[in-house]
Amino acid sequence: MKRIFVVLTFFVTSMAFAQQKDYVDFKSASAFLGFVPDSSMVFGKVWYKFEILQPTDSVYLDAVNMDVENVEIRVRNENPKPIDFNVDNDKIYFKYSFEESETYTVYFDYEAYPKKALYFLKRNNDWQIWTQGQGKYTSNWFPSIDDVNDKIVFNLGLVDCEGNTFLSNGVQSLSIPLPDNCVKYHYNMQKPMSSYLLAVAIGKYNKKTETSKSGIPLEYYYYPEDSLKVEPTYRYSKRMFDFLEKEIGFAYPWQNYKQVPVHDFLYAGMENTSCTIFSDAFVVDSIGFNDRNYINVNAHELAHQWFGNLVTATSGEHHWLQEGFATYYALLAERDIFDDNHFYLKLLNSAIDLGKQDIAGSGTSLLNPKSSSLTFYQRGAWVLHALRSKVGDEVFKQAVKNYLEKHQFDNVETSDFISEVERLYGKSLSGFVNQWIKQKDFPVDAAFDLFKNQSTYINEYLMVDCQAKSSKCAEYLKYYVSEEAKVKIISQAPELVTSDTFKHGLKVRQAISKYVTQIPKELKEDYETLLDDKSYITIENALYNLWTNFPEERAKYLSKTRNIHGFSDKNVRLLWLVLNLNTPFYQADNKQGLYEELVSYTDEKHNADLRINAFQYLDLIKSCNDKCLSNLEQAKSHHNWRLVKFAKQMSEQLQQNKN
Repeated sequence: MKRIFVVLTFFVTSMAFAQQKDYVDFKSASAFLGFVPDSSMVFGKVWYKFEILQPTDSVYLDAVNMDVENVEIRVRNENPKPIDFNVDNDKIYFKYSFEESETYTVYFDYEAYPKKALYFLKRNNDWQIWTQGQGKYTSNWFPSIDDVNDKIVFNLGLVDCEGNTFLSNGVQSLSIPLPDNCVKYHYNMQKPMSSYLLAVAIGKYNKKTETSKSGIPLEYYYYPEDSLKVEPTYRYSKRMFDFLEKEIGFAYPWQNYKQVPVHDFLYAGMENTSCTIFSDAFVVDSIGFNDRNYINVNAHELAHQWFGNLVTATSGEHHWLQEGFATYYALLAERDIFDDNHFYLKLLNSAIDLGKQDIAGSGTSLLNPKSSSLTFYQRGAWVLHALRSKVGDEVFKQAVKNYLEKHQFDNVETSDFISEVERLYGKSLSGFVNQWIKQKDFPVDAAFDLFKNQSTYINEYLMVDCQAKSSKCAEYLKYYVSEEAKVKIISQAPELVTSDTFKHGLKVRQAISKYVTQIPKELKEDYETLLDDKSYITIENALYNLWTNFPEERAKYLSKTRNIHGFSDKNVRLLWLVLNLNTPFYQADNKQGLYEELVSYTDEKHNADLRINAFQYLDLIKSCNDKCLSNLEQAKSHHNWRLVKFAKQMSEQLQQNKN
């Protein structure tokens, strides 16, 4: 068994456990931890120091399904001595006659096999370990406090003998060579944060660094084989960091900022304090950047370093203070990179989605803790855009700055922010709050009124409507309107596409590949040029449509796209394999070998998106063999819920077909 050892130290502020805050104040904790990747185990020796505020006979830590032993207590400078303790499913209770104003230290050993929050995966035959605390609870792998209102200063270290890179919150303060090619690392934090933001990422990485205008070190991690993908993946990172610091008006509150991609992450990204973990699906080359880039997720997780990490919502009722703010400031960062039109088009799309949600009967108040992500993220962003439009830039920006200064490293509710805006605005915002925040339905009419006053571009975009087959649409497609409006026209009336339409930009050509599925012979040569575009989505669509429309030319199209793989989910390669297998007269390859390659992509070593796509293609061609079925069964126990759901549904469908 390979063991990876970790040294962890953190200090707890006076905001201790909500249930214990009246009688105990945890001051600090230290731990020596170890990981056993091939058995998904974590173990360690932990010691907590705390002060008793009122006499009590027990204190506790949150600890899910942990085995605990060797529990001792130290009073002042006396030698440690054993004490009674009790472990239930999710807590450790330490029993003792604790006296007021006295300081104690509790020591104990533990081990656990976490079912969530800590993940062990194999990537290219090397172990990769990473954490996800939000919504999963750090207490699944380390005895801690499952309360977002608690704030902790973490210091974490590791002894590595496998040549891994070790990442955590804060700054790497120490690196000491040890015998047997081992290295001891230490990370430390200076300011407190909620325990769900504790992060660990261990694996094989290289690093690129930059420095912000304000002097903050920016560290971009990548797999050693992905050196050519570093620039497109992290493009605009420094620019967005500098922009947000200036726009928010409050200096970045942490010592540095690190970003690390991991295999099969549960979400797009997670804003762990000073150490964002994100899905390696966003690691792209220069072509993939045009289709599926990391810019929005990058900016969103960065904005969380202020909104969510510096100030944290007290409960789910105020969750929009984190997600709405992060979404809004990410849009502002994109606006700085691209333009106003990009900003307003994204607002328009979110307003349409929110309106559809209401029509479907799924709309909720922004203060409903059970609201959808669409509500928390997009409606939250709309609240801030509408509020800024109402009170003006100066009041809005000063209010945000004051709000952060007043509540830094603390917890907040919606009223904390609104009251600060009201104070500077000089007027009550109760009507605004009722309309934009409290009422169940999203105020669609008010949103579109803002568009009318703020964006000629959006008004033009809304004016273009070819569902009625207006004679003007053919003219619009030639000139007059924006690229985005042309995309809209093509989606509504693909028959209007002419040879001249192919002369427009990447977005228009991508729309042609998506919506023009029946290719007129007179457009065949123009359509074939789509296979040369710097867009994996365009190439995938065009390859399928050309293969379908012109059977006699299939060998040519397969030959041209032979070496294109696409994104990390190999979207182009998978399609190419299936089309090749279904082109009998194309004898350039060993068909059995191609089929085996397709089946191999269902294996657990590949990312979830690639596996899902491979399973879907094999199901489509009715060729899920024993290996495929075995991998499908294994996928049902994967940590990624999307893969699990897909695997169960496909298995059920296969069984129904068999019956």
